Amino acid sequence: MLFSSLIEASQNSPFKKGFSTVHCEEAPQDVALTNTHVIQAAAAANTGDSCEFGSNKFFLLCGLGGIISCGSTHTMVTPLDLVKCRLQVDAAKYKSVANGFRVTLKEDGTRGLFRGWAPTCIGYSMQGLFKFGLYEVFKVFYSNLIGEENAYLYRTSLYLVSSASAEFFADIALSPMEAAKVKIQTTPGFANTLREALPKMASQEGISGFYKSLVPLWMRQIPYTMMKFACFERTVELLYKYVVPKPRAECTKGEQLVVTFAAGYIAGVFCAIVSHPADTVVSKLNQEKGASAFDVAKKLGWLGMWAGLLPRIVMIGTLTAAQWFIYDAVKVYLRMPRPPPPEMPESLKKKMGLA
Repeated sequence: MLFSSLIEASQNSPFKKGFSTVHCEEAPQDVALTNTHVIQAAAAANTGDSCEFGSNKFFLLCGLGGIISCGSTHTMVTPLDLVKCRLQVDAAKYKSVANGFRVTLKEDGTRGLFRGWAPTCIGYSMQGLFKFGLYEVFKVFYSNLIGEENAYLYRTSLYLVSSASAEFFADIALSPMEAAKVKIQTTPGFANTLREALPKMASQEGISGFYKSLVPLWMRQIPYTMMKFACFERTVELLYKYVVPKPRAECTKGEQLVVTFAAGYIAGVFCAIVSHPADTVVSKLNQEKGASAFDVAKKLGWLGMWAGLLPRIVMIGTLTAAQWFIYDAVKVYLRMPRPPPPEMPESLKKKMGLA
């Protein structure tokens, strides 16, 4: 019932048309209301879209785009992620990023750099499904609750709340695989593969072992995702307004994807900074058995929680840019609706004397 109400609310979302108001002629009275879905489907076909904005298919395809974008990108940067995690938990041994790669190659060979790729791929694919899919659901749902004018005026807050709501559920899906990944990467001799790690973790710590880092994961991922979506949305808006020399409607799909990548990288830099202390705590927490997030944070100290920031900025900046690029490219490939940046509703323009 709850999900059905979310879908129903999204049908009239102001995000559907980028906050622009469209005036249509009144339909003949003999047209039955039951034909609404047929008309909507025909409208989607006329515009070349494969689905209607806010439909079940739209949200499912958004989730698919999230799986592809998050799963593939996080798996590709597994070596850098491994070195970053080891630098966070053992700074004495892994003194820098370059030193971390040298030590890992010397001890484990090239194959060792990809240790933990399986839980990374599975975990972040699941996270991407909920992160992107539910973000679209919550964004249109909340905008419908507060109305078209407020959705425009408070759109940054809308992006923040929608992304936080989506990430709350995404991290529950991610937590077991994240715990296994960090254990494999930072605990020497514990396990080399996911198949080895899962039964060991279950026997030693039980089911709770897979979720003991959920709270610090929320502390890391929710601020990260809020920045990722809000900063991206507003950066895209500003780029089209002040940097791109022509309106978005006149840009080719390729040019639009370039703007997407640039906005994604800018957002990624800020994402890495705001979420880094919690990321360090997560890495150390999954390494130390029986410790709490507070214990780990106290032991690390304020400066210790910023270890490995530079490689994480490089990793997260590239990662976020690639995720937005892939996600938008999937939308283009699947011919999904891609509304333009929001514009002030006509009703609000009249109230402000701007019409």
